Amino acid sequence: MIIGICTLELYIYHAQSLKDKRRVVKSIIDRCHHRFHVSIAEVDNMDLWQRSVIGIAYVSNDRKHTEQILDKVILEVEKHGEVEILNIEKEIL
Repeated sequence: MIIGICTLELYIYHAQSLKDKRRVVKSIIDRCHHRFHVSIAEVDNMDLWQRSVIGIAYVSNDRKHTEQILDKVILEVEKHGEVEILNIEKEIL
């Protein structure tokens, strides 16, 4: 069993409140979960309105496939026009 874990630290450009932030983060989480079947959630900076840390996990029996899925999730988040990825930490176990 191969487990891929990734954390993304995000800066949310136009968030003026926690409500704005939640809208953007929920959009990213929902899209990635449904498109790539990953476990994904906001895991840190929940009280800051322009920052977020999203955790992603994926389990597979193939290391290469796990890496590809995590890379696709990262690209999907990068395509989202309202956020900038400040830091990426990725680990394959």
